[in-house]
Formats: sequence, C-alpha cells, structure tokens
Amino acid sequence: MHRRFASRDALITALATWATQRFYEAVEAARPETAPPAIALYQVTANVLRVKIGWGFAMGADRTGAPEAARVHAEVLARCERLFARARDAGLLAPDTDLDWARRVYYALIHEAAAEAPDTDAAVDALASRVVGTLLYGIGKPATRAGE
Repeated sequence: MHRRFASRDALITALATWATQRFYEAVEAARPETAPPAIALYQVTANVLRVKIGWGFAMGADRTGAPEAARVHAEVLARCERLFARARDAGLLAPDTDLDWARRVYYALIHEAAAEAPDTDAAVDALASRVVGTLLYGIGKPATRAGE
C-alpha cells in the first residue's frame, strides 16, 4: 500500500472518492429525475443505505482533500433537492414544506438507519420503508396514502 499511497491521508482520500462514486451510482440507479417521486424516493433511500452501511467509514471522511468527492456530493445534493421538489409537486409533501429542512431531516433519518447496520437486503428494505414513511407521514401516527 505504501507504494500506491504516499500517506494514510492519501489512502483515506482515495477510499472516500471511491465510496462517493458508489454513492452517486446508487442515486443514479434510482432514476430520481424520471421515476415517479414516491418510487424514486424509496429506491434512492434503499440504494444509499446499502452504500452507507458498506462504506460508512469512507463516506464520513473529510472531503476537503478530495475535490472529486466534494463535486459528486454537490451533484447528489442538487438531485435530492430536485427530487424533493418533485415530491412536493406530486402531493407527497405539503405545498408549504421547507424543502431544505425536509432534506436535512431525510439525511439524518438515513444516517440513523445506517447506524443499525442491517445484514440482509430485506432488513435494508424495511429500514428504507421506515425512513420514507417517517419522512412522509411522521412518527406516532399510522401511514396513510394521499386521498384515503
């Protein structure tokens, strides 16, 4: 490893960049700009949870030394903002929802869900459903669908 990376920081930067690319691919695979918003939100959540659980140590690395990782995170942030706007426009979120606040709550929910580190795809899927359900319907009341 010392031949390939000049320092521990160089190795961490390379891992962070690699993990960030997996993060980007996970978001892209969910088709956040073309899939119906509810489906895209669930699929982004499940995909990102899988990356965060498997590569959490690298995802949390400082990106100041990794401009490519910072660029990719900025692109994912922009996609998330557009997805949340689509979700609001589709009636999944209230018309007056503060989308920045909703996104930060969503990120916190994903972070907490990833900390559970489930070991099966079914457990990740259940966590993704819990995250999306909590975001859209809140805590302490049964989930209902719009129009019911």
